[in-house]
Amino acid sequence: MPISPHCPLISAIKKSNEIMTTFADKISRGPCAGRLQDKVALVTGAGGGQGQIVSLLFAEAGAKVCASDINPATLEQTRALAEQRGLKIDFAMVDASSPEQVNGWIDRVMQKHGRIDVLYNNGAGVHMAPFDQMTFEQWKETIRLELDVIYLPTKAVWPIMSEQKSGSIINIASCAGMLAAEGLGTTAHAAGKGGVIALTRQLSLEGAPHWIRVNCISPGPIMGPALQRPYDESPYFRKLFDSTPSLDRHGYPLDIAYAGLFLASDESTFITGVNLPIDGGATSKVGAMMGRS
Repeated sequence: MPISPHCPLISAIKKSNEIMTTFADKISRGPCAGRLQDKVALVTGAGGGQGQIVSLLFAEAGAKVCASDINPATLEQTRALAEQRGLKIDFAMVDASSPEQVNGWIDRVMQKHGRIDVLYNNGAGVHMAPFDQMTFEQWKETIRLELDVIYLPTKAVWPIMSEQKSGSIINIASCAGMLAAEGLGTTAHAAGKGGVIALTRQLSLEGAPHWIRVNCISPGPIMGPALQRPYDESPYFRKLFDSTPSLDRHGYPLDIAYAGLFLASDESTFITGVNLPIDGGATSKVGAMMGRS
């Protein structure tokens, strides 16, 4: 299937010409119209990268998207992309680690829409440093920004979904929560995302009687704004990043977004408690293929 010029991928990836020519038939793609028709979907961390793309894709799929972020500048970028496509998305400045802000946001969504069908917990923050150099403050803040931002929005929508007897909660973890990574300083990040995976399993059990489905996605080597600079500047990092998957490319936000679309849709109503690695096969093998050209 050819990639539509309106596909969110085009605006999210800087090197679109290279991608279109080299991987045109290898990018996650497919029809999305109507797959989330009239579902009310909340997305945190929607200002850039994966959160931005999933917000656009969900809106293209017919969802009533309520997107939040803590950064006004990046949130405005998502707003501009939505307007270019004629997509209607409700935007809100929300610190997902603040109970007051999260609860206020959920109250406003309920006043407007009266229900919440999907919560996509994408927001997070992280400090990367080798363990012997990491400060206790960096550790604490990373754990807060990896776990509190999952706990608080989920806590706020839980009674709503329980009363509805329906809902899909999608948490964004990481392959760092499954495997150790060399040279990236992921100690706190690994602990936080490992916690997200464990929390997902427990919530899936407790949500099952209410038909609340809780799953998580663990992205592998996915190109995004935070990684573009080291990727461009370090040949070693670029080689490691590109050779980690078994498939012959690294990932892009649209790869994650399509997995989220499936888990948010009625196509996955018998799926809960799953941790889904989107990593091109990275977690199914040992080591990176650094010799690959």
